[in-house]
Amino acid sequence: MSARPEASAPPADVFITHELARRAPRKTSYRDEKRALQALARQMIDRPGEVLLRLVDLAMELTGSVSGGISLYEAHPAPGVFRWHHLRGLLEKFNGETTPRDFSPCGVCLDRAEPTLTLRPERFYTWLAEADISLPEVLLVPLFTAGDTPLGTLWIVSEHADHFDSGHARTLTELAAFAGIAVHMLQTEQRLQAALEQQAMLTQEMSHRMKNLFMVVQGMIHVSARSAASPADMEDTLSGRLQALAGANALVRRTPHDPGVSDATGPVTDLADLVARILAPHERDPAASGRCRFRIDGPPVQLGERAANGFALVCHELATNAAKYGALTRDAGRVHVSWQQDDGRLEIVWRERGGPAIAAPPAKRGFGTTLADRTVVGQFRGTLSHDWQEQGLSVTISVPIANLSI
Repeated sequence: MSARPEASAPPADVFITHELARRAPRKTSYRDEKRALQALARQMIDRPGEVLLRLVDLAMELTGSVSGGISLYEAHPAPGVFRWHHLRGLLEKFNGETTPRDFSPCGVCLDRAEPTLTLRPERFYTWLAEADISLPEVLLVPLFTAGDTPLGTLWIVSEHADHFDSGHARTLTELAAFAGIAVHMLQTEQRLQAALEQQAMLTQEMSHRMKNLFMVVQGMIHVSARSAASPADMEDTLSGRLQALAGANALVRRTPHDPGVSDATGPVTDLADLVARILAPHERDPAASGRCRFRIDGPPVQLGERAANGFALVCHELATNAAKYGALTRDAGRVHVSWQQDDGRLEIVWRERGGPAIAAPPAKRGFGTTLADRTVVGQFRGTLSHDWQEQGLSVTISVPIANLSI
């Protein structure tokens, strides 16, 4: 749902929380409530993924509501939005929609940190009226976890005005406590699963990287020994190449998940400097051949720390594959890396020439190719394509420029 925050305050009769205390609570079966909460607790252990939907159903059953749902707060980008989850009843078709943090009943509820009652909020919140949503009364309670960390709100909708009372607010508050615990459990489980997947990927990547590292070092020793005029000359030449390789490898390995590295802020890196640093270990005696093996050109592009790490990884994999199978296996081989910005995207082209002729694409994808593809698609939400031309491989990478600042 689109929305435009208004500067004016809502009319006094839109938020009528004071009515909850005035209205006499309806007769409640505390035994039924207790049994329902016990069943919910068991489900939280056995089937945590289903507990929030059941919790919304239970909230509607215990309060006689016609619709309900959970609005979870997404803080970034600021000031954030609420995303509707687990909607039931009349509003179920809006599941997954978002509403503004600073122009919604959910935002008011979180600011007040207490049960909040609204009367036909569509009179003030224009995005509700634009979506043809009519809400006689909405009762909202805040969701919190880990102390005062706001998660969002649990809310229910009545069929008519003058429906909700203090008893309903008490019931919904108890359910919200369960919801907060359930959301925290689900988020913790998701973070743990993501961490396990990342750990497995890093282990596989480290094994792959060590093999590549030894192959590159072996090639450096061979080339240095062949071209060196003396043992001392070989020592100087090989030492410089190994230092360049170490610098590139350290840059590739550093990630925002390392201790002490922030996800939110970090140094920026120029793309040209990054590419040059990663490719430096693969330069073989450019002075002897009269020209460099790499040509790098493109407009200035600033990368955030995570983006720099990702591009370092991709560039490293392309260079390693070129050194093992492509243009860099031949003295005459050259690589041209270029990029341009257009229509909100950065397009990078890696073009190899002067290597062995390519008869056909490889029969299977190596781990390096898979890793590069996962980085471009998974981290940058971009695309990566290979063009196996006879005269050399061309790789095109396209990513949204907005994803480069992280």
